[in-house]
Amino acid sequence: MECAEDPEFCSMIDRLRDEIENDSGAVPTAFEHLAETADPEELHRVLTAPGRPLWAREIAAYALGVAGDPRAFEALVLFLNHRDPERCVTAAHALTRLGDPRTARAAATLATNELRVAYALVPIRLLADLRAPESVPALITVLERRRPAGDPHWRVGLACVEGLGALGDPRARPALEAVLPHPRLGAAAARSLGRLGTAH
Repeated sequence: MECAEDPEFCSMIDRLRDEIENDSGAVPTAFEHLAETADPEELHRVLTAPGRPLWAREIAAYALGVAGDPRAFEALVLFLNHRDPERCVTAAHALTRLGDPRTARAAATLATNELRVAYALVPIRLLADLRAPESVPALITVLERRRPAGDPHWRVGLACVEGLGALGDPRARPALEAVLPHPRLGAAAARSLGRLGTAH
């Protein structure tokens, strides 16, 4: 895949190559082969075979996802919930390209799981990008949990505020007004309130 065609793919390959070199000191031949293959059946075998390294499954899931192959969906959702934010971002990009109707529901489930709130940032941004029926209710739910001024996950709340502003849905007004006094979220909430009913 050419970088001009998909810079996100090339960024992922560079990141994974660095990870492998840092871990083992040498990049296996299989890595370069997998990075260049476009055969969906080979990619699917890599994705589902037991014992494959994380880098191989990530490449296969991404390549299948951007090609529109629904067999990548479950793996991409797992990567969307990964502790490594770069993997989450890559998975979100592939899920957007995949266009699977299950994506918004999965992203909403991840975003609203309070036990995984530390990893909710990318699912929240994905929900805003998708503009799905699940997007606004999920972002409101998460934002309402971030109202305490001392909440350590205020960046997640900020992503919700910004996402709700981008979505422009008037249902978000009460939740945004409630965080106007928040020391970290108030200014962004005011801007988002100004966008309600105007975003498309």
